[in-house]
Amino acid sequence: MARLNIEQLETALKKYVPAKALHYCVDWIAQNNISLRISKSRHSKYGDYRPPFKGAGHRISINGDLNPYAFLITFVHEVAHLNQWKHYKAIYEPHGKLWKNEYKKLMMPLLHEHIFPATVVTALKNYMHNPAATSCTDHDLLKALREFDVEKNEWLTLEEIEMDATFRIRTGRKFIKKQKLRKNYSCIDVRTKSIYMINPLTEVQVIM
Repeated sequence: MARLNIEQLETALKKYVPAKALHYCVDWIAQNNISLRISKSRHSKYGDYRPPFKGAGHRISINGDLNPYAFLITFVHEVAHLNQWKHYKAIYEPHGKLWKNEYKKLMMPLLHEHIFPATVVTALKNYMHNPAATSCTDHDLLKALREFDVEKNEWLTLEEIEMDATFRIRTGRKFIKKQKLRKNYSCIDVRTKSIYMINPLTEVQVIM
């Protein structure tokens, strides 16, 4: 497949990222020869980075159903992995100190371009004190981002349903909601009776 030029990249990406962040994303793709794939929704992850292998260059995939702000944050996350790989030609501690530093360096300019809504900027600044393996584990950031989802559906968040309600998550597993312990809810797996801690913003469907 022919490599897209800058104008074609901008055209292809503008529906996925905030307009003022478009040139950042295009520059990263062009400078690193990134093969970017827009993926179907994956409930286990928002994005993925794969280093060069057998003649293929850097490969990044991002879920195409993310709102523009979540898409951009995920893209930054994966480009930070790319920069981490460039340092060592391998990835040690995927979300360790080096990755965190790369993530912060990439994200900082975006916080000063009026790219994100104020609520997302506030949540991002707090998240960046100690970025995690995935932004979806940060309650405040995920909640701020969900406000800008275009498609609303029958899925609720765990914190919105009643205590002791039986629910299913997107993988199909069924749980019973129990008490909140610190940030997460203690939930009982219906099949195994094992107890799991589940993020309050996990999307669920109540089972009547």
